[in-house]
Amino acid sequence: MDKIVNAVAKNLDLSQNRPIKELIYEALRKTIILGDIPAGVRINEKYFSEMMNISRTPIRYALKRLADEDLVIRKPGIGVIVKGISVKDAYEIYAIRKELDALATRQAMRLMTTDEFEQLNQLLLATNHLNEAGDVTAVLQKFSEFNQFIYDKSQMYRLKTIAVELQAYLIYFRDICIRSTDRCDLALAEHWLIYRGMLNQDINQINLITHEHLNHSLDFIVKEMRHRHLE
Repeated sequence: MDKIVNAVAKNLDLSQNRPIKELIYEALRKTIILGDIPAGVRINEKYFSEMMNISRTPIRYALKRLADEDLVIRKPGIGVIVKGISVKDAYEIYAIRKELDALATRQAMRLMTTDEFEQLNQLLLATNHLNEAGDVTAVLQKFSEFNQFIYDKSQMYRLKTIAVELQAYLIYFRDICIRSTDRCDLALAEHWLIYRGMLNQDINQINLITHEHLNHSLDFIVKEMRHRHLE
């Protein structure tokens, strides 16, 4: 259990001026998704509270939210058991995302003005500069802005909400993969292809590149998950 407490503490950022219950929830969530608390492990609320030197209230709040997300389950007479996510979950999430992203991109393509296409172009040029400078953290932020820009311009806000919730499960793996491989260069090149497809109003290219882009991302994520024995 000490190993698990240490893993959560490592992901707990107390420098943020936010409610402790939210910080505990995010730290636990990240630790579970990355498999640093393996599936099947029981989380003892009282013990966890004592080891982390915090009250049980924020831990109880975090565990409730994690149960709502199906990342942990409550078993009568046993307690809270970690469920986590698996490679199968990753395939399901990406199968949905491929359809949602392609739909949002096609819709944004139809609605975007000339000025907005230029804004997207400038966003990609800025990402190029950051990538050449080796600032991976800033590049990751630009990747998120690229996706957000397209969803915003699609004006399909319910679709965006669904996509953001799905992406949240695997974004930790995406960050690890891009930081540790040449995936960063490839992902940026794919974003340029998506942009050009939108600029050319080429639906077939958008569908093809969006699916390829997410397939490549999924390959890296599954490799990392299997490395962590998250079958």
